[in-house]
Amino acid sequence: MILVEACVNSPQSAIEAEKGGAHRVELCDNLYEGGTTPSAASIVFTRKNIGIGLNVIIRPRGGDFIYSELEVDIMLQDITFCKQAGVDGVVLGALTPEGNIDIFTTTRLTQAAFPMTVTFHRAFDMVADPYKALNDIILCGCDRILTSGLQNKAVEGKDMIASLVLQAEDRIIIVAGSGVNDQNAASLVQYTGVKEIHTSSKSSYPSKMVFRNPVVFMGGISQIPEYENNRTDALKIKAVVESVKDLG
Repeated sequence: MILVEACVNSPQSAIEAEKGGAHRVELCDNLYEGGTTPSAASIVFTRKNIGIGLNVIIRPRGGDFIYSELEVDIMLQDITFCKQAGVDGVVLGALTPEGNIDIFTTTRLTQAAFPMTVTFHRAFDMVADPYKALNDIILCGCDRILTSGLQNKAVEGKDMIASLVLQAEDRIIIVAGSGVNDQNAASLVQYTGVKEIHTSSKSSYPSKMVFRNPVVFMGGISQIPEYENNRTDALKIKAVVESVKDLG
């Protein structure tokens, strides 16, 4: 079976993902920044309302993946909370300024997460040497790596993903993510040999706001829509799950 993980931005999205047949969700906040740690309440309510696997991203801010000691302490506290809340796994990662895996920090976070599983997130796609990085992540004790093959979309990085699957053998799970949908999931799985895929499969829903100020953008970036809400679409998840159900 090919495991389908849905990237979700709220408890409601997690519920929709489960309705669509997802096997696991990754709960994140601030998806426009690549995902940051969601609130405690979001984690608790998601755990209470779904029966499938729940992973939570541990990332205190957007931007790069070089963390201060204060930020590491925050991540350690978030990991402890996730463990107490019944979360199945956490998603994390840290890099050095040279584009290598920050082995010390990643190992420290991974050990704190036990017995939860640990996915090294798409900080992997920012490394200088992916083959060295893969081995370093294994040394850190992580269970899987989420990657788009060092490209914006997984289909663009499929050659790299396939190469990583071969290098990983049975030592770590490679998860293909970014831009995965029902139109490309099956071919991506067949080409790369991955056993797990990661998809957002979301839809946009118009805001109920009647009055709209067209010149103000809360994040200061006009490309981010102010008057629409995004959440996981159960039908889109179902389509992805159906597209890969006979593979594996």
